[in-house]
Amino acid sequence: MKSTAMIAKQFRLQEWADQIKECNNRPHGMTVEKWCDINGITKANYYYRLKRVRRVYLQTMQPAEPEATVVPVPTTVAKVPAITTEPLTADSLEITGNRFSITVTRATPLELLGKVLKVIGDA
Repeated sequence: MKSTAMIAKQFRLQEWADQIKECNNRPHGMTVEKWCDINGITKANYYYRLKRVRRVYLQTMQPAEPEATVVPVPTTVAKVPAITTEPLTADSLEITGNRFSITVTRATPLELLGKVLKVIGDA
């Protein structure tokens, strides 16, 4: 159950959000300062309210699921030599990211590694 203070805070934030919408819809050429004068608040108070409303909005937003992107791979990179199944050793390196994993060994051509890292960096 929500406390009275929390309900009052939400109500106040909603009022402020409504004021911000009104200010954003003010007549063309009217300054924020003039709008604030007409509506009985200071410019500093308006920007304080704007900051608070934005902060609450950003805190309550759900992070968007990133869309999968297709990254074009140049044909020179696509012609990879046969994949070896060398076990990981102290001489190998595994690079992992959100949706990829790369194992680099002594046999990995530096040119290929450079191209793959560039593609990942541009993605």
